[in-house]
Amino acid sequence: MALDRAQGRETHRPRGAGPRYTGSPSGFAAAGAPTESPPGAVPGCDRLQDLQPTGPDPLATARGWRKFPLYAGGSTFTRPRPPVTDRLDAWGALARLREAGPLVHCITNYVAMDVTANALLAIGASPAMVHANEEVEDFVSISSALVVNIGTLSPAWVQAMERAADRAVARGTPWVLDPVGAGATAYRTRTARDLAGRHPSVIRGNASEILSLAGEVGGTRGVDSTRGAGEASGVARELARGLGSVVAVTGQVDYVTDGRRSLAVEHGHPMMTRVTALGCALAGITGAFLAVEPEPLRAAAYALALFGLAGEMAATGAIGPGTLRVRIVDALHVLDTLPQREIRIHEV
Repeated sequence: MALDRAQGRETHRPRGAGPRYTGSPSGFAAAGAPTESPPGAVPGCDRLQDLQPTGPDPLATARGWRKFPLYAGGSTFTRPRPPVTDRLDAWGALARLREAGPLVHCITNYVAMDVTANALLAIGASPAMVHANEEVEDFVSISSALVVNIGTLSPAWVQAMERAADRAVARGTPWVLDPVGAGATAYRTRTARDLAGRHPSVIRGNASEILSLAGEVGGTRGVDSTRGAGEASGVARELARGLGSVVAVTGQVDYVTDGRRSLAVEHGHPMMTRVTALGCALAGITGAFLAVEPEPLRAAAYALALFGLAGEMAATGAIGPGTLRVRIVDALHVLDTLPQREIRIHEV
């Protein structure tokens, strides 16, 4: 996902335009901070009705709302041009996901539960937000994938995460680790590193979180990153080799590696950084693709690309973060009924 944003009105523009966002992740001004217009505000525009979308709405071209089952085959599915990287087929994986409707067990934080569940439903998966110690092992046993997000931590939650991860490994169920805020506190970093040692199929984090897992110091502010994905790409490769997991680093350009092969994914929109828990939702989508794609490197790349593409489409017709959040769910729902778009995945 893109981590930079444009000044003033958010626009759908080429990647890299504008400085990185370094504001408060909670949305509250820091003590003593000067009062100013919120990021993304349009100068002189005080009423919501004065705001207009920034361009043609790509979702308006969708051929109506889907009727379940989500994927019916035939002309319903539009395949884009071949991807840059050989034999990668994100659209084919999306078709398989919609056909399978995998059950994805999520142990995630309170802030992320709603948007993660709705994103999974929109893309064609079935979410379950289950974190009680008494049932996590049973639920992993009937799930197609597990997603562990450490945003909400307590001893009971950590124990549930450990039990679920161990059961997933024992059963051969793919699982995703989202080490939210690793590096911010000793407890959080220790928990993230312990879970990373329990053989996750994919670890998805921002640059600071990945660097913290690898033992680097600094760069984490709360759950936000102050480091670029490019800074962590080499460390991610070494971490993937050491752990035997695929490591995905999200940033202006996303990087995903299994320690031998590395891919860059160039999708997303700057406004996505203004909506809390979209990275958590991405971890859930990654779990859904793991359920239908046996190669974790491909599954992670497909999730990054299609979630980022949904963000691009949603942002074009959005007037701000609130409408973007809703429209991303809509975009995920109609992704394969829209005019064809090239998936930008490159080998690096």
